[in-house]
This record gives sequence, structure tokens and C-alpha cells, in this order.
Amino acid sequence: MMEEGPPNSSKAQQGWFAARNSSSSSLDLESVVRPLPLNPWDVVLCISGTIISCENAIVVVVIFYTPAFRAPMFLLIGSLATADLLAGLGLILHFAFVYFIPSEAVSLLTMGLLVTSFTASVCSLLTITIDRYLSLYNALTYYSERTVTRTYIMLILTWGASICYGLLPVMGWNCLKEPSSCSIVKPLTKNHLIILSISFFMVFAVMLQLYVQICRIVCRHAHQIAVQRHFLASSHYVTTRKGIATLAIILGTFASCWLPFAIYCLLGDYSYPALYTYVTLLPATYNSMINPVIYAFRNQEIQKVLWAVCCGCFSPTLPFRSRSPSDV
Repeated sequence: MMEEGPPNSSKAQQGWFAARNSSSSSLDLESVVRPLPLNPWDVVLCISGTIISCENAIVVVVIFYTPAFRAPMFLLIGSLATADLLAGLGLILHFAFVYFIPSEAVSLLTMGLLVTSFTASVCSLLTITIDRYLSLYNALTYYSERTVTRTYIMLILTWGASICYGLLPVMGWNCLKEPSSCSIVKPLTKNHLIILSISFFMVFAVMLQLYVQICRIVCRHAHQIAVQRHFLASSHYVTTRKGIATLAIILGTFASCWLPFAIYCLLGDYSYPALYTYVTLLPATYNSMINPVIYAFRNQEIQKVLWAVCCGCFSPTLPFRSRSPSDV
């Protein structure tokens, strides 16, 4: 939240990310000893975390308790939902611990949880993009044991890298003892946040390239189908435009949510007003709120299970038509 005085003012900042005994106006995830007045931004983040947790908990439960959802596509969607569920829980837990049970050690643990979960969420989006691309590029060999093995390898790499990133502040790479090395999100160091931001831009670049290739494949397939079935050019154009629009919405949503925060992580430092970090961080959390809608609730098989549960006639052995990730 914005300071009334200059950055070197002695007035300590209030709020969830408040700096304890600090003169900076940066966003601080270090817990405080004295009771804090509620910051409206923190309340909004906690509410966002609650919505994120509820949405993704539904997806995780549906996939876990439905044996038909063991295909690679659903495993990757489940990984994304699990990561977003942990992110939502992390936002709630950090709010609770900072305001009601202040503890420096617990604050580091919840910070590690947030880093791990958001990293896993972004990486899971990348794995889903890779899976969609391969389902189109290698359509004839997609349904094979190699696909299952590749899926498990991607999941292991995703969660292994995410856990390593999350353990860094817990294992000592934090700025608690050296405030000058802090980033806009304490207790993460500036170098740690730069690594996370660069990793994000690398993931985004790969996703962008893959979606460009997917668009080309979709256009080519739509043209071939139109020629074989003697469809009108206008019909081919409408089908292609719809597919490209869907891909643009998916990538555009991801970019609009995460790019502002990633860019600010590179440009900002601990002396900047915390308001800027709140404004860029909040949209990033919204990505975890939107993911279930884009990747899970739009899936027809998951919709059938949810309708069956609402009607009280759910059976874990419901038959489903095998679908490709490119259909989702």
C-alpha cells in the first residue's frame, strides 16, 4: 500500500506483505510480530485464494475419483488443478498466519508453498500445450505407451523443478538478514525473483511458438477436410477462425494475467510502493481462477460427471468417448 512519505520514511508499512521494522515501501511476505490492521488488498487476495481453492478442488476430486480420467490429457489437467489448488490454499494460509499467528518460520514455509504452486501452475500450462501440439503433430501415434511415459516424465520434471524453486527461500536464500537484497516480494531476494521471471518468459516463449505451430496445423487440417468433403470456402473460414480464436483466448488470458507481474519483477525493487506489486500480483492469481474454466469445465467429459453429480446419479464407471487434447 502506498506510503505517505518518501521511500526512506521511518513509518513502517502496514499490510499482509508489510515490512517488519522496515523503512521500505515494498511488498513484504515476511510476517510481523505486532498485530496488523487489515489491508483491503490482502483481504481481496485471501478471497481470491478461497475461490481458487474451491474451483480447483472440484476438478481434482472429479479427476481423482473417476477411473475413466486416467488418460494423459486428464493427468495434465489434474496437475494444473492441483497446483492452482495449492496456490489458493497458500494465499489463505499466508493471510491467516501473518494476521493471526505471526511466525517468521511459518511465513517462509507458506512463501515456499506459493512459489512452488504458482511455478507448477505455469509449468503445467506448458505441458498441456506440449501435449496438445503432439496430439496434432503425431496424431497417428499419440495413443501409445510412449505418450503415457512422456506425460509422467513431464509431470516429474514440472513438480521437481517447482519444488526446488520453492525450497530456495526456506533453505536460506532469502533477504531476512540482508534487507538491501530484497525484491518487491519479500522475503524473496532480487536475484531469485529475476530467475523466476526469466523462467516465466522462457515458458511463455515456448508456449507462443507451440500455439503458432498448432494454428498452422489446425488451418492445414481444416483446409484438407474442406477439400475432401467439398465444403464451401466460407465454412472452412468459419471453422478455422473459431479454432484460432480459441487458441488466442487461451494464450491471451495467460499473458494478460502474468506478464504485468513478470515485467514488474524485473523492473521494480524493494523501495517501490507496495501498491504497484498488489496491482500486478492480483491478476496473476486470477489466472489460477480462470484455468479451471478454460481447461476443465469446458471439457465435455468433465461436464458430464459434474451434471451427473448434481443430479445424484454419478457413477465412476460412466462411459466416455476418447477425445484428443486438441478437442479440449
